[in-house]
Amino acid sequence: MNIQLYVGNLPRLMTQNDLSDLFSRAGDVIEAEILTDGKSGASKGYAFVTMSAQSEADRAISMFDGYVVYERILIVHLVKLRAQRGIKDPPYKP
Repeated sequence: MNIQLYVGNLPRLMTQNDLSDLFSRAGDVIEAEILTDGKSGASKGYAFVTMSAQSEADRAISMFDGYVVYERILIVHLVKLRAQRGIKDPPYKP
């Protein structure tokens, strides 16, 4: 089961490869995606990392939440589904 993590406070110099390499220390990284501005292409400062198992995601959180990269302190936590956050999907409008 794939588990998605939110990674915040990313340094602007960090690449998706850097992020994937870092999180691979905790386990199998399925995907690492740094979100970027559509116009400038610059990093928005946060990313989503998908790990292959809950135990690996837990290990990544314990290893990297508060970890310092390029003088930035990373914020790492599990991504909750909309329903888990109490947010209802908007009604479907064809």
